[in-house]
Amino acid sequence: MAEQAYDLEERTFLFAKNVRVFLKKIPVTIGNKEDAKQLIRCSASIGANYIEANEALSKKDFLYRVKIARKEAKESKESTFFLRLLDLETKPELETSRETLRDESTQLMKILGAIVTKSSGSL
Repeated sequence: MAEQAYDLEERTFLFAKNVRVFLKKIPVTIGNKEDAKQLIRCSASIGANYIEANEALSKKDFLYRVKIARKEAKESKESTFFLRLLDLETKPELETSRETLRDESTQLMKILGAIVTKSSGSL
């Protein structure tokens, strides 16, 4: 399980890092600044909570932490909401990057959801 956990930890890290790389390229507007702040918080929280889950003291604690990570992934997906709000009108070439981030947040949410479902059955 450790190797699998490491892979997901790395994947959540890369997601948060890729969000930051993407946000450095977007136009600077008041709205983009506020939406970007929210997106940065939830993208980092996915990995941070998953790392905490791997350090959990009990199965119940693990499940709780993974649920929080999944919630943050959902927020990132709903940050599809924040991603969609970002004004890229002057940089349409960033649409592909935005869509890639939306897809990755959806995949992370599904993976974490599967972990919650599997772990809930073993409690």
